[in-house]
Amino acid sequence: MSQKKPDLGKGIRALLQSMESETSVEINEKKSAQQETQNNDAVNHIALDTIEVNPFQPRADFDETALKELADSIKIHGVVQPITVRKVGTNKYQLISGERRTRASKLAGLKEIPAYVRAANDQEMLEIALIENIQREDLNAIEVAIHFRRLLDECNLTHETLADRVGKDRSTVTNFLRLLKLPPEVQRGLKEKKISMGHARAILALEDPIAQIDIYKETITRNLSVRDVELLARDYRGKKQSSGSNTTKKSTSLSFELKKVQDSLASHLATRVQIKKDKQGKGEITISFFSDDDLMRIKDIIED
Repeated sequence: MSQKKPDLGKGIRALLQSMESETSVEINEKKSAQQETQNNDAVNHIALDTIEVNPFQPRADFDETALKELADSIKIHGVVQPITVRKVGTNKYQLISGERRTRASKLAGLKEIPAYVRAANDQEMLEIALIENIQREDLNAIEVAIHFRRLLDECNLTHETLADRVGKDRSTVTNFLRLLKLPPEVQRGLKEKKISMGHARAILALEDPIAQIDIYKETITRNLSVRDVELLARDYRGKKQSSGSNTTKKSTSLSFELKKVQDSLASHLATRVQIKKDKQGKGEITISFFSDDDLMRIKDIIED
């Protein structure tokens, strides 16, 4: 039986502890700075006006209603979980994690807030901020995937290390990252919860972006289940394989230049486009749509 992955909270704590082990290089700093870092588990009460925001904070939007509710709770119970900061100057701190608690504390009228003071470099600041945001329950699958990609690219993590950091299986991390290969329209539908991650994974079974958009639109129009989309994708692959010779014949009838035009139109209109041309140079363009709304969307694009 496989060993259970650590939860996200443990991942952040482990990261913070690893950072704390590096504070020995700062032994020659001022005595006051030494005293602050001697006991990293001690909770300090820091003036809110001495704390600046985390410049690496990936979260830009904070729900005002939720902040107000948290502020009301803080007025009654206080700040239950201390924030985490790093010292960046004399009586000056920078948030590592806890921006929502900090904002709510200001709304509640507090002058001070309980905080842990840690030593962290810029990369560790970014990593902690990203991991903390992944813990949020309101993140959609695309936002999680973007956070995973940033952790890999900007924090130089491997897939295995990333999986350990966020307390998930490596296959789960890979599945989230694959969502970023979907066409922008399908990603937008996933963000807006028009389809689920299960739908998106079924659509990813197709490699052709135009086919992915076709099935996505059909999923929305017909309100298909994940199982329906899986069957639809399988049927599409089967038809493509069975008509391989015909497809090859049709595709070779178009010149390279016309094929580029066809692909460009399909990408611009975000739907299937087919160009047919006869020996005399005459032809037709077929543009597919999947609902009245989809037709009006294409009409607006063409008119613009």
